[in-house]
Amino acid sequence: MIKAIIIDDERLARRELKSLLKKHDDIDILDEAGNADEAMEKIQELNPDLLFLDIQMPEKTGFDLLEMLPTVPKVIFTTAYDEFALQAFEINALDYLLKPIEPKRLDAALKKLREQVEQEAVQMEVEQNSKDKKKILGEQVFVKDGDKCWFVNLKDIRLLESDGNYVKVYFDGHRPLIHRSLNALDEKLDDSMFFRASRKYIINLTWIDKIEPWFNGGLMVTLKGGERVEISRRQAAKFKERLSL
Repeated sequence: MIKAIIIDDERLARRELKSLLKKHDDIDILDEAGNADEAMEKIQELNPDLLFLDIQMPEKTGFDLLEMLPTVPKVIFTTAYDEFALQAFEINALDYLLKPIEPKRLDAALKKLREQVEQEAVQMEVEQNSKDKKKILGEQVFVKDGDKCWFVNLKDIRLLESDGNYVKVYFDGHRPLIHRSLNALDEKLDDSMFFRASRKYIINLTWIDKIEPWFNGGLMVTLKGGERVEISRRQAAKFKERLSL
């Protein structure tokens, strides 16, 4: 069963979508919300697998909501504004449905969803040697930098760097800034995968390429992306314990 929340400021639109979803027995509509703040509370309380998300809403948009979430579920955008379609696809949203929603387009989007869920289930079986890896495998965050947006899997983020009131996120060839503190992110991230190397950096342990002794009992870690991060003597002891070195 796939647990979902419908988020749209138009009550009629929410009702129509719920009606269309009735024939899909594997989609369980947990609740609905009419704005981003209400949705935020319900997402944190109910932990859905999927959001049917309107983009244009009063005060805060659907993109604003995704930025507020520490990790985001799968997202199918629903909106009357087709100029947002390209942006939605660029950030790897699961799908984009233009209102009024056509049943065949909804069916296609849900087929894509089910295929993705099945693929992730296969990946989880491959990762049976680690419960923590299972936990993190499908988790993603939403990153917005100017007009560019991405859904990024946590496993693909190799480094987080504090930059004033922002954090620079290293993934693929991108390094966008997000308006978060490194401390806030450190509290949310799973410490089986991420390690606080210093006040300035958090590294993804799965991206480590090389570890070298460094000055004053510290360590120098080189990531597979080429970045070099110094770990202080104090953190080096925790690091060695974490990796059983």
